Amino acid sequence: MDNNLKKTPLYETHLKYGAKMIDFAGFAMPVQYESILKEHEAVRKSAGLFDVSHMGEIIIEGKDSDKFINYIISNNIAKISDNQAMYSPMCYANGTTVDDLLVYKFSNEKYMLVVNASNIDKDYNWIFENKSGYNIAVKNISNEVSELALQGPKAQEILQKTTEYNLDDMKYYHFDKINLAGVNCLISRTGYTGEDGFEIFLRNDYAQSMWEKILAVGEEFGIKPAGLGARDTLRFEAGLPLYGNELSDDITPLEAGLGSFVNFEKDFIGRDALFKQKQEGLKRKIVGFEMIDNGIPRHGYDVYAQGEKIGYVTTGYLSPTLKKNIGMALISSKFANIGNEINIIVRNKPLKALVSSKNFYKKNYKK
Repeated sequence: MDNNLKKTPLYETHLKYGAKMIDFAGFAMPVQYESILKEHEAVRKSAGLFDVSHMGEIIIEGKDSDKFINYIISNNIAKISDNQAMYSPMCYANGTTVDDLLVYKFSNEKYMLVVNASNIDKDYNWIFENKSGYNIAVKNISNEVSELALQGPKAQEILQKTTEYNLDDMKYYHFDKINLAGVNCLISRTGYTGEDGFEIFLRNDYAQSMWEKILAVGEEFGIKPAGLGARDTLRFEAGLPLYGNELSDDITPLEAGLGSFVNFEKDFIGRDALFKQKQEGLKRKIVGFEMIDNGIPRHGYDVYAQGEKIGYVTTGYLSPTLKKNIGMALISSKFANIGNEINIIVRNKPLKALVSSKNFYKKNYKK
């Protein structure tokens, strides 16, 4: 493995647990420990613990913070209160996607953006380029903060064993600063798996002890350390987009089916382009599909219908939960109706598939 890769504070711990390491967005990250399938099943049935310290954290503070963030994201942060988080795309002027991110609101004058690892520098530069005229300070704290994600139906029971804070009081997409196992952390009821769970932000020097503590108290519940392989199969089954697959600087939030996170009642970068796209109708969109013929679809495979190329697969797997070959694809809108037959080109052979909902798995969030 490339020695120039960035390492999270848990790198040595991953090696101790037998992780298979890969290059992900310039970081040496665990793709799996025991197996992707077993880690996936642990999260669906009990709990899994992920190191997501490669994600970026950017603090925005100052008296114009709320105005500025509402200008750079498509969702409307006026709809959330202090200690609440919000998901949103962030767009270029042409409507395509800079990134999709979470906004954590501490107050009208202080926010944290949690951004994708592959986009940290790009996002920071984009924010910096657009902050002229706003009374704000921007700080990239990504290298100072570790992030763990505890996900699964047993996540609350496990985490409760480390704190006196009543986790029943923490609603979905809310957060608080609480003491976990003697360490001050920021905890949010968020995740990327389709299950209930928590994301834990803490100082780098406490990451290893927190990892070990959560795995120890979770042992009786069947917790497993989980890698990025299971994180991808879990988010995919739940119909959640991955930047670089279902979203990119070539794909708009509307094409990705994220129209509910685009608020046209306010001004934001990309609004005019997206409004025009909505008015004119989408020429292409992200759809789900299920294979009829036997073959596993993979990212980048071509999609055909009626003898013409209509798009490409953005994500595809043999679903560990559903035991079916399923995928998501960006295709021409005229073929996007549920039930339409399409062909996925697998090893130069056209294999039949049917367009389906992207929500392959019913999400189990605690609302």
